[in-house]
Amino acid sequence: MADLSIEVKSLTKKFGGFTAVDAVSFEVGRGAIFGFLGANGAGKSTTIRMLCGLLDPTSGTATVGGFDVGHEPERVKKVIGYMSQRFSLYEDLTVVENIRFFGGVYGLSKKAIDARLPWLLDMAGLNGRERSLTRTLSVGWKQRLALGCAILHEPEIVFLDEPTGGVDPASRRRFWELINELSERKVTVFVTTHYLDEAEYCNDIRLIHAGRIVAGGSPRELKAEVIRNPILEVASARAVDALEVLRGEPWVLETSIFGTALHISVADEAEGRRLIRERLAREGIVPDRVDRIVPSLEDVFIHKIEEQSGSKADGGAAS
Repeated sequence: MADLSIEVKSLTKKFGGFTAVDAVSFEVGRGAIFGFLGANGAGKSTTIRMLCGLLDPTSGTATVGGFDVGHEPERVKKVIGYMSQRFSLYEDLTVVENIRFFGGVYGLSKKAIDARLPWLLDMAGLNGRERSLTRTLSVGWKQRLALGCAILHEPEIVFLDEPTGGVDPASRRRFWELINELSERKVTVFVTTHYLDEAEYCNDIRLIHAGRIVAGGSPRELKAEVIRNPILEVASARAVDALEVLRGEPWVLETSIFGTALHISVADEAEGRRLIRERLAREGIVPDRVDRIVPSLEDVFIHKIEEQSGSKADGGAAS
């Protein structure tokens, strides 16, 4: 049996008549970087709050670190670190005061906090800023300080809820280096994000849409197995016009736009290339190139959402 940190079975959360999380099931191996991906409102934060013992499930079960989130939430909280969307820091406290406060919340002695303090300041790049008020720090520094406070007590599982929102690309890259270091030390990292490029750093992924898991696997598996039809990238200075022209064609399976390029899913690569060029030429649009590409995770996500929307539409018509 796999060495699991998290086991979730049919976990559901309802708020009145609204189902925020709908019978999700998955497992997370020890030391894995697990990505929980979806748009805002998909159910990511509600799921993570249930797994952290902060929100009672309506039904289903989940164990975190071997403890049941519904019946043993206080024991769950002792084996995890949690970094919320807003970093959970106190803006009017200094860097060290925040560290000491959270160390106390996690039950660490003053001696234990003092022992960990040099490591945290070095990790966050905050040496020399120990007495700075937290509100004066850049978003990137606040992010690393919040992570340090969340793992000060050396938990075996860390939950990071949208940890890179509003952070510049360089800080995002450094943050993911820290996540990889945690994983190398066999700390399980459960991260929610709507940045699909970040999912490439994860060992295992679940895509969630409207409270339901719609796909799962490693980044390589998702890109290889979810989308079977060829995807052609059409580069054009008139990308929006080209999208409007092509999206109504019966031989076009799916469309999406990425800056000045379109991703067009077709049944046959050679025929698709020919039809794209011919149809655009009739509108006076000459693409710079039409090349087959490996699907991105964004292509996978769009495909699964459209698939789900189609299923719901078909179900509505049949009922």
